[in-house]
Amino acid sequence: MVNEHDDIIEQSHLRSKQFGVIQNRLYSKTNFEGTDLQQILIRNKALIETVKPHISELYTFLKGSGYLIALTDRDGVLLLIYGDDEVVAEAKKIKITIGSQMSEDNVGTNAMGTAISEDAPVQITASEHFISAYQTLTCSAAPIHDFRGQLLGTLNLTGKSEDVHPHTLGLVVSAVKAIESEMRTETIHQRIEEAYDYVYAVMNTISSGIISTDLTGNIKRMNEAASKMLQCPKELLIQKDISDLIPDWKNMRDKIISGQMGRDVELLIKVNGKPEKFNVNAYPLKKNDQELYGLLVTFKEIGAIFNLVNKYTGMHAHYTFDDIIGRSKEIRWVKEYARSISDSPSTILITGESGTGKEVLAQAIHNASNRVNNGFVAINCGAIPPTLIESELFGYDEGAFTGARKGGKAGKFELANKGTLFLDEIGEMPVDMQVRILRVLQEGVITRVGGNKVIPVDVRIIAATNKNLKEEIEKGNFRLDLFYRLSVIPIVLPPLRERPEDVEDLISFFLVHKAKKLNRVPISLPPDMIKSMKEYEWPGNIRELENFVEKAVNLNGKLRFDEHISDMSIHAQPIVIQHEIAEDTPRIAKNRVVTLEDLEKQAIAEAIQLCEKNMSKVAKSLGISRNTLYLKVKKYDIPIE
Repeated sequence: MVNEHDDIIEQSHLRSKQFGVIQNRLYSKTNFEGTDLQQILIRNKALIETVKPHISELYTFLKGSGYLIALTDRDGVLLLIYGDDEVVAEAKKIKITIGSQMSEDNVGTNAMGTAISEDAPVQITASEHFISAYQTLTCSAAPIHDFRGQLLGTLNLTGKSEDVHPHTLGLVVSAVKAIESEMRTETIHQRIEEAYDYVYAVMNTISSGIISTDLTGNIKRMNEAASKMLQCPKELLIQKDISDLIPDWKNMRDKIISGQMGRDVELLIKVNGKPEKFNVNAYPLKKNDQELYGLLVTFKEIGAIFNLVNKYTGMHAHYTFDDIIGRSKEIRWVKEYARSISDSPSTILITGESGTGKEVLAQAIHNASNRVNNGFVAINCGAIPPTLIESELFGYDEGAFTGARKGGKAGKFELANKGTLFLDEIGEMPVDMQVRILRVLQEGVITRVGGNKVIPVDVRIIAATNKNLKEEIEKGNFRLDLFYRLSVIPIVLPPLRERPEDVEDLISFFLVHKAKKLNRVPISLPPDMIKSMKEYEWPGNIRELENFVEKAVNLNGKLRFDEHISDMSIHAQPIVIQHEIAEDTPRIAKNRVVTLEDLEKQAIAEAIQLCEKNMSKVAKSLGISRNTLYLKVKKYDIPIE
């Protein structure tokens, strides 16, 4: 051990000579002051704050003993000095002061500088010091390391050489161990805090509400989204029993622990004391995947789920008022009027011929309203069989009928909650369903098929039809009370023939739009064709014009408009069924009187067979509406499956 110490001293003296240190120096070559010293102190602030209490405590044992306690940074610069006044005054004479650099290249062999060079505790006494000014001293120093083993600085005890004692070095080493232990603990705490801060920051970026509880149900943590959804500051909920929020918590807790809790469960959670429906997931929290110590609940507002569904299933509005093309007085008035009533919660009835852009207008109204951030859900009342339209509109509960989806299914009213429901071809809706729609408009609630829960809905209804609903009312196909409910704000879309000045604008728009869609070079149409198009009445309105322009772009403009007119006149003729009647089709026997109902039943049955059960084609061939057709099919019990 002595030989090892002697080797350290010998090697240190050799380095001191190589550094060019003069033995008769009185003090360090480098002494930091002013701004330079302040920067060093700031850089080592954490070390100083950690060590200061330990030095202070150590000084209480050494007070009056003639010892000086010093702290250096990793470069040997003195950061702290404690000692009796006379001892500190003596040290100042040889510039052992804060800011002095005690490294070997500045003052040669000394306990602080050599402990740094050797990265080991060392005691240096009397002539073992390289410069003569320190040879009246005994110094014991030990390096301080962080939790990674990186050198931070040294702790040093300096006294008179005649007071040298081996226990002095042991005292310094013990103090350094205590300092390093505290720093490790502090680092661990700091890292845990940083981890918590990180996890909490991540939690707050998640749009779902998150609540963690202990096993008894006390809320331990929650994110900002949960606080916002529950409309209560989290400080008021932490340590509260979660059963105050989720009445069925006890039963739910047992299911979570046993693994029987399903995913994406619809559950009631209290918001300001009032139960509201949320989409909930819950998970057990385990240490080492074994020991259960808590539970985690995540939840989303049902409306947010529906908005997400609408977004990715196309049930949202694309069009705005800027997409409604035209400069005519009629269309400008429609746009201005529709924009002015966009924020109104009142129902809107849009009427107009087929192809005039009723859904485009409905989407534009939605996008200009205060419901723009919620769903725009459209349903074509004429395209869904009467047997399905109820479940489409109102949804159904699990087990409502054979083949019903597990967990049930939300209907269009629920999907459109807080948003807009567009009922296209409202004139085709069966009369019995009209009654249910009327009830929803009056009461603001729905009940799923096969369910008994009343579900509040806040939906703005926009209905559209190309039929004359007053005539349908007279025929008994449409309810008068529903008509009044729907037409609070009536809007009539004029046909294209009544605004010929818009035709050229629409042609220009569709030429660019279709060229982009079809990845073609934009074309222009000859003036004589545009003139003919402006004079044409466009029975199919904007849809017909759009289709013709798309055809023109596909053919690079090489087509004739008179051929289009000829084609349209052919298509406008009544549908004539060309199929021969099958031999096994029931026929009315000759030589007997039959009722008109028998003839009607036979005509419908034959049309269904000949049109291959295409109900739209059947209705058109018979000259009746789909709604009337379905009513008669039901009346005569004609199979259509």
